Amino acid sequence: MKIANNYLKIRQQIANRAKLIAVSKYQPNEALLEAYNAGCKVFGENKVQELVQKHAALPTDIEWHLIGHLQSNKVKYIASFVTCIHSVDSYKLLKAIDKEAEKCGRVIPCLLQMYIAKEETKFGLDYAELIELIESFKADNLQNVQLVGLMGMATFTENMEQVAEEFLELHRIFLAIKEKYFYSKVEFNEISMGMSGDYMLAIEHGSTMVRVGTGIFGERK
Repeated sequence: MKIANNYLKIRQQIANRAKLIAVSKYQPNEALLEAYNAGCKVFGENKVQELVQKHAALPTDIEWHLIGHLQSNKVKYIASFVTCIHSVDSYKLLKAIDKEAEKCGRVIPCLLQMYIAKEETKFGLDYAELIELIESFKADNLQNVQLVGLMGMATFTENMEQVAEEFLELHRIFLAIKEKYFYSKVEFNEISMGMSGDYMLAIEHGSTMVRVGTGIFGERK
């Protein structure tokens, strides 16, 4: 019952301030079912193959979020069921999602991944690339993707002041982009930031979606 207790404790802590996404990568289906039976219906996966396998094996009312780096040639495997893609970091990928979503008769919500960390290992757009992507999206009038917000990953550090500043920066960018490009679009309202070590800090700085793995499932084996 440890997973269930962890989930319920975090859910209570967050209350209704943000959507809690249980990051379930490398976790067995039994672990996901324990969280599910405690009320968790939203899971985030990093790898397409693992996401496909879990979607096939687990209850059909689960919301599946793809939160890891996504290659354009793998979109087709998840387009029919994925609830949201958090990690759009190029226009090529956005067009691939649009193409596969059209084949499935769907509109797929997407978040644009920003590079906010002081690390070399993270994917994401800088501000100029973000503007260029949005301009292309508007010009091409893509019909089968819906831009709903931004995603970012803070630096992996114990310096919480640095993490807070990175969250603040993403929130500032979100507000600027919202005002300039999506002022009348009510669906553009999501900021996906914050993980097990900093989700409450992220919520304080405007996060609407937090991605919590270790905090729910414990350390991965």
